[in-house]
Amino acid sequence: MTDLCRKIEAEIPRLRRYARALTRDAVAADDLVQDCLVRGLAKQHLWREGTDLRAWLFTILHNQYVNQVRRAVREGTAVAINETEPSLTRAADQGRTLELRDLDRGLARLPEEQRTVILLVGLEGMRYEAVAEIIGVPVGTVRSRLSRGREALRRLMGIIPDSQAEATMARPSLPRRAGSEQSMRRTLQQKEAARTTSRAA
Repeated sequence: MTDLCRKIEAEIPRLRRYARALTRDAVAADDLVQDCLVRGLAKQHLWREGTDLRAWLFTILHNQYVNQVRRAVREGTAVAINETEPSLTRAADQGRTLELRDLDRGLARLPEEQRTVILLVGLEGMRYEAVAEIIGVPVGTVRSRLSRGREALRRLMGIIPDSQAEATMARPSLPRRAGSEQSMRRTLQQKEAARTTSRAA
């Protein structure tokens, strides 16, 4: 196995996590990751040593997903956005479970471009510049989508009233705060861990 193949293999868990958050379906996510890996290996001569391999792979996966969605729209294929809620396998904090459920539902209702940015920044902890490269938009657009997506998510989860959320969304994006990023990342990762645990059970 070449050094590049080993590096690609090390990124598979992150690719799978992002794919599952995007597709909301374990089988579809695994298919998406497989397509990404096949394309990445076929195009490995295009990757330049010293550049961000993770961002390169995420770009491939993101483009594969966008192509699938567009193809499904053209063909009139139904694309599910919800899946069965995770069942509890042992006693847990009910309040936390409800919060994760509301977050899951809120993410599903966000516009695709906002949900993608929130997942890449909040779940994967990527820098704005890397996210901009992956989805092919300016950094300012990433900041704007993240700001609007956060406020919409808070509104959908009932954290702030609709009117307050709309007023906040109308204001320019605020600078990124490390504490809020870490809190969002922990919550998103806990949601994915709970979903994975319920499947394993």
